[in-house]
Amino acid sequence: MNILFFGDIVGRPGRRGVIKLLPELKREYAPDLVIANSENLAHGKGITTSTVSELRDVGMSVLTGGNHSFAKSEGFAVLDDPSFKVIRPVNISMPLPAECMVPAPRVPGRGFLSVTVGAYELLIVSLIGRVFFHDQYDDPFRAIDALLKDEGPLDFAPSKFLGTSRGKRPAVFVDFHAEATSEKVAMGHYLDGRVAAVVGTHTHVPTADARILPKGTAYISDVGMCGLKESVIGVDTEPILNKFLTNMPVEHTIAEHGEVVVRAVAVEIDGATGKAKRIEQILRETEV
Repeated sequence: MNILFFGDIVGRPGRRGVIKLLPELKREYAPDLVIANSENLAHGKGITTSTVSELRDVGMSVLTGGNHSFAKSEGFAVLDDPSFKVIRPVNISMPLPAECMVPAPRVPGRGFLSVTVGAYELLIVSLIGRVFFHDQYDDPFRAIDALLKDEGPLDFAPSKFLGTSRGKRPAVFVDFHAEATSEKVAMGHYLDGRVAAVVGTHTHVPTADARILPKGTAYISDVGMCGLKESVIGVDTEPILNKFLTNMPVEHTIAEHGEVVVRAVAVEIDGATGKAKRIEQILRETEV
């Protein structure tokens, strides 16, 4: 199966750039499934019904999340609506074990999604790191262990997703939304041979380490962003420079026009073995 994955789509410029180049990339890579990170979709933070619908209408199959998944309250309903196929990090909040006798707070949405790709199934997982984040998240290593082993406290019973009609486990595709490259590299090696792909998002700057790890997992530390080229990771330059120079808070603004970078990876997965056969970094630019 061929997967096309886009890094963090930042605001309207990012959406327009992806929509403009998607037909060309589909012809070139013939993906069976198109996935993208959506946490910066709506003017740089969060998701809305209209921004998610905009991508769904042009053939985006599944959208993953990150630390801004809950930035807009409108996005809560999107995360809870299965027709949108938008997931948020599985380890943002994991319910306590039943024996604790304490009801866990409900978090909108789900952290993983199973889709059928031809004769195979693919489990897509959204995972968030902990290093350098201000918010407190559950351990991503234990969270993915619980999911892959079908045990431990999770927001959804994984057993109904992990088995196929043939009794085989599906291939697993992980978007690891994390700040520290060390944490990302560690996760790649931790999951090597256990999942088909670990692709990093969040820092918006593409890394030059796309490769197949020794046991068959496709890996890249960060895919990069889809957003305005002349910016500070997708945000207008002047306010960010002012923040660094004065240490005062500023409002993040995103320009509407200009050259856009579109960063993605194409991953080929052997559905029978659940291992990756190829990963190719995609670096494109377009005017919007």
